[in-house]
Amino acid sequence: MFDNHIYNFMMQVVQEHKSLWRIKHMYKKDASDCDECMALWDELEKAKEDHVKKLEKVITKHLLEKK
Repeated sequence: MFDNHIYNFMMQVVQEHKSLWRIKHMYKKDASDCDECMALWDELEKAKEDHVKKLEKVITKHLLEKK
């Protein structure tokens, strides 16, 4: 059994992945005719990818500690 904060990280990484999917497959398509909006979506996409990487690193660390 994991500590609750690890489950919180797991839930958050799922939310970040869902948000990232929407940005890549929906929001950028809708904003494709606006360079300013596309630039912001690109920035947000990069930030989400960074968040996912950080969360995955912490989760992996804790999963390996449980072995």
